[in-house]
Amino acid sequence: MPEGYGLPETTEGVLPWSAVEQRLVASKHYWLATVRPDATPHVVPRWGVWVDGAFWYDGAPTTRHARNAEANPAVTLTLESGTEVVIVEGRSTATRADADGVGARLAAAFAKYHDDGYAPEADAWSGDDGGGLRVVTPHRALAWFDFPRDCTRFRLAGGD
Repeated sequence: MPEGYGLPETTEGVLPWSAVEQRLVASKHYWLATVRPDATPHVVPRWGVWVDGAFWYDGAPTTRHARNAEANPAVTLTLESGTEVVIVEGRSTATRADADGVGARLAAAFAKYHDDGYAPEADAWSGDDGGGLRVVTPHRALAWFDFPRDCTRFRLAGGD
């Protein structure tokens, strides 16, 4: 192991959650890992948004990743960079969002995909089926932007 790698004795040099969350908000491309019923991994690129401390994404409930998450909600979410790393572990659940509340915030955040041809309205997720909306509630996160000097683990609400 590199010198200095491991648990720090102080919080000096660790990343603040605000810096990690800023990257989660700004990212356009995420990778979502789920587990198939036969216990093998499944990884797929996803568009989504980080809003209210969680990752929100949508898609048909018939997709492999949605069916996997329905059977086993444990997921891992990562950003694209292999040098400025953000890894989030959590649980993915189907949900819905009313247009006058979370739906409005989600639609505003999804505006980052407008030039890519995707611009859902605030009511896109308010129907009985939630428009395929899912939310990843984070439990743990790992991040580093200058390995190995700032490797940081976060324990988030609901995590162990």
